[in-house]
Amino acid sequence: MFVKNAWYVAAHDEEVTRALYPTTVLGERVVLYRTDKGDPVVLEDACPHRKLPLSMGRLKGDDIECGYHGLVFDCAGKCVHVPGSAKIPTGAQVRSYPAVSRYGLVWVWMGDAQRADPATIFKVEHYGEPGWDRNQGGDMTVTCNYLYITDNLLDPSHVAWVHPSSFGDASCEGEPVKTTVAADGVTASRWMRDADIAPFYAPLIPLKGRCDRLQHYEVRFPSHALIKAVFVPAGHGGDGAELRPDAAVMDSYNFMTPLDDERTRYYWFQMRNFALNNDKASALMDQSVRGAFSEDKVILEAVQQGFKHKTSANIDLAIDRAPLSFRQKLQQLIAAEDPAVASNAVAQKSIR
Repeated sequence: MFVKNAWYVAAHDEEVTRALYPTTVLGERVVLYRTDKGDPVVLEDACPHRKLPLSMGRLKGDDIECGYHGLVFDCAGKCVHVPGSAKIPTGAQVRSYPAVSRYGLVWVWMGDAQRADPATIFKVEHYGEPGWDRNQGGDMTVTCNYLYITDNLLDPSHVAWVHPSSFGDASCEGEPVKTTVAADGVTASRWMRDADIAPFYAPLIPLKGRCDRLQHYEVRFPSHALIKAVFVPAGHGGDGAELRPDAAVMDSYNFMTPLDDERTRYYWFQMRNFALNNDKASALMDQSVRGAFSEDKVILEAVQQGFKHKTSANIDLAIDRAPLSFRQKLQQLIAAEDPAVASNAVAQKSIR
């Protein structure tokens, strides 16, 4: 079950060209391409005649021609030509989805097109601003339901066991987590005091020695996250510490796009206020982040199978407050769009 009236990442900008690019979003097969002017187009990937994927056809100008019988559809999904027929049949239409390029990504709106407002796309703070840099980022397909990933991103404690050589260390094991529920999402955060700098950050940030470290995990509906890491000298952590001139800040942006119920395409990049204009630092971050997220991938795919084939009930812990709160609110949003799904709860007393 998914929220339809929301923006999801469908592809990287560079993946969407004048060639036809098929993908799946929320269980719906779509085809992407760009017009001659460079605007992204997203259409239903099925000719209404015999349902051949339009991605198996070809572009004719800014229109797309079916590779089976030559029906031609414009960017709005309207059929504009049927070979051998002067009349366009009723129903010769494919769905067109609103699409926008932003932050190096192509975003698609899967719900009511009249409600698609680009101003509501997840805002990336400091994008293109002086004093901030960005690594390229990447993506991977994780064979699990997207909610297992949002669970993971609202769980700061897991880094101690899943990422001990990158994001985590012993200081991450027992520090309590504060959960905040807002209209647009859920945040799990904590300051860790007088701690070592985690291995991922040690070669990158200018701060040396012991530090105070903020773990701020903010997941917004339907499935996008800002993970903020802040490092300041030990004894100086707390509200407003990220504004200190000696604060090292990394904002990790994570966009989860459900392909279907058991596959998620996970996109990410990081913004930072240190190691500016440093290609080696960016390359190191890309390599290290992919390595750490690959560790998550192994865990999450095993969790998917564990719940799919479970023979006994699972339990929840105190650390599950943020993930459970997110699921409960998300279920309300899904039910508001389609009351028929209200009885099939995403969030119950336990995760599954």
